Amino acid sequence: MNPMRALTLMLGWMLIALLALAGPVQAQPAEPDGQPSANAALADLLENEQSRQQLIDQLRGAAAAAAAEPPPGQAQPSLPRQLAEITSHVASDIGSQLKAIVNAIGGMFDRDLESTFDVEAFTSAAINLGLVILATLALFMAFRRLARPLFTSVSQWSQSGEGLTPVLRLVICVALAAVVDVLIVAFAYLGGNLIATFAIGETGELSTRASLFLNAFLVIELLKAAVRMLFASRYEGLRLLPISAEEASYWNRWIARLIGLVGYGLMVVVPLVNAYVSPAVGQGLGTLIMVGAFLYAVIVVLKNRRRLRDAINAKAAQTTMTASRISLQLFARTWHLFALAYFVMVLTVTLTRPVDALPFVLFATLKTIAAVVVGLLASSFLTQTIGRRIRLSDDLRLKLPLLEPRLNSYVPNALRLIRTVIVVLVIMLVLDAWGAFDLAAWYASEAGSSLVGKLVSVAVILAFAIGLWLSLASLIEHKLNPDTGTGEPDARAKTLLTLFRNALAIALVTITTMILLAEIGINIGPLIAGAGMLGLAISFGAQKLVQDIITGVFIQVENAMNTGDVVTVGGVTGVAEHLSIRSVGIRDLNGTYHIVPFSSVDTVSNYMREFGYHVGEYGIAYRESIDDAILALREAFDELAADEDLKMNILAPLEVAGVVALADSSVNIRVRIKTTPGTQWATGRAFNRLVKLHFDARGIEIPFPHTTLYFGQDKTGSAPPANLRVMQQDFDIDGRPGGQPRSGESSRAGSEDPRSKPNPEFKGDFDGED
Repeated sequence: MNPMRALTLMLGWMLIALLALAGPVQAQPAEPDGQPSANAALADLLENEQSRQQLIDQLRGAAAAAAAEPPPGQAQPSLPRQLAEITSHVASDIGSQLKAIVNAIGGMFDRDLESTFDVEAFTSAAINLGLVILATLALFMAFRRLARPLFTSVSQWSQSGEGLTPVLRLVICVALAAVVDVLIVAFAYLGGNLIATFAIGETGELSTRASLFLNAFLVIELLKAAVRMLFASRYEGLRLLPISAEEASYWNRWIARLIGLVGYGLMVVVPLVNAYVSPAVGQGLGTLIMVGAFLYAVIVVLKNRRRLRDAINAKAAQTTMTASRISLQLFARTWHLFALAYFVMVLTVTLTRPVDALPFVLFATLKTIAAVVVGLLASSFLTQTIGRRIRLSDDLRLKLPLLEPRLNSYVPNALRLIRTVIVVLVIMLVLDAWGAFDLAAWYASEAGSSLVGKLVSVAVILAFAIGLWLSLASLIEHKLNPDTGTGEPDARAKTLLTLFRNALAIALVTITTMILLAEIGINIGPLIAGAGMLGLAISFGAQKLVQDIITGVFIQVENAMNTGDVVTVGGVTGVAEHLSIRSVGIRDLNGTYHIVPFSSVDTVSNYMREFGYHVGEYGIAYRESIDDAILALREAFDELAADEDLKMNILAPLEVAGVVALADSSVNIRVRIKTTPGTQWATGRAFNRLVKLHFDARGIEIPFPHTTLYFGQDKTGSAPPANLRVMQQDFDIDGRPGGQPRSGESSRAGSEDPRSKPNPEFKGDFDGED
């Protein structure tokens, strides 16, 4: 980032923070009258020349601010004027602090140093404090070294343990490591107290200096332990954030330095300087410490702006939710601005309101981190628990083949909804932590409790409806599945169960929608009345539709046809592929798909009920023996019944009805073969083939059309001669082209074939017989 741009951004954030958080520096809580501590503090303040001058400057600044306020009834100053006044006040306050520091240090050198500063006492106190610091840190490091094998074992179990989900193991192990970390800090704190009380200085007394350090040590190391929960660099299984060990080590080291610098500086160094040097110097030193920490934080943020942006973009590319991906991409571009704003705000409230604002910022920061971390852990736990593909047992998958894909289609949507709720809760907790939103008051209010109650009710209703649908749909699939132990369901059961499943889905969606609308406060009475009127209007305007539905209901109740049946409906013959409550879809022999509404159905012809017949009529010539023909038909049936592929389709012996007609050119014999439903056509085709073969083998003629030419008769009964002439000869009698010699004969040039001329002696006489 450009240094001038960074400076501009920091100045802008500084002005915003000053406007939002800076108040009168003198607005400190007053102690009750008569307390010795307040009086003593006031006396000490007035005895010191520098602090007295600082108090005078502050009082004058407060008086000027009070004079600048408009009297009651007048308009408040504009926003730019308020910003200018606040900026001027903070700048004058910082200037007075720097002036007081310079005066205090100059006064120390102007006066006799030995009269104002006890070198021997300072040296003794410094040595004693140094011994307490060394002893406490040595105990702390020794305890951590002893606990290292325990941390290693817990980390290994977190990474490769069994029986729990990885996130749950991680949370348990991190909590256990945090407890051990807290115990180590507590033992080191107690050890330091014992050493400072009984081994260093006066026995039985804990000096104020040692108490300052030990209290600072307890607070700072507990904060570092909390940071190690997020950025554990040595133990992969004890790190809550999914980052590499190198990244964790870098951020852990940076945050630990910042916490140590600010903590020990403000909680140890500044109080000692106040006690041994001057309150003005101590206050100025605290300001320098905060400014130094601020600059250090700004440098680290700007240095890692691109690296953290790339890491967040990589995380955004892995997410499946569009809203989360866009949010992460926006945050990747602007995270450094939020970080700079946060550090500017901390610096501002430290300079302007160090007593009440700085603890607020500290606790708000801890609450924010805790809310974000808990939200991330909850989301990760849900992802690892229900976010992965659900695998049912082989037996359950065999019985309910559609349950697993149905669950895997529902779970991602439910997971997105739960993640959205988690994000909203985290945002509300963060806003509550910073005072922008009072979560407890909102929940206690009527609107908040009502909204939460409605959301919970809606979630329960949806969960119940989905569970009911899964149960009933799975039961229907169990009945439809031929591998469930009850065998293959019949066509009627398949059709009725399919229709029931569709009707159940429509009814469940309608009822659930009505209940949800009523739950969120919408009056469904007018909707129900309107639906009734609409249904009445539709019933009058769409009589065909009503007729379709009523006829379809009776067709299903009477089991007239089912899916897969070969039927004739409305003049269309084919296979019923789809059957609904108002129409049937039929695929005919040519592959054409017909949709026939039930209102146009007068008769249903079903060829698939119990059994079928192949009815065949076979004609023979008049000169053939009928008994021989019937015997040939029986022989053909016997051969058909012996066929391995067709014999299971035959249910009864051949039925020979006998001669059913003496037709114009044939004697017709009818036979009938009883078959399983749906196989009569294949059986008939195979039987026709065998009949032709057996008739040919016996020489039985199957009549075919003939043409008879009749030339009439004279009175004596003789037919006149038929004179035939060949007008053009293309082929001879032997089938060769005209004039081509036979094999072995030579062609005679110029010779004329007598067959090319009409023969006057050739006469034809047709008696009209075939």
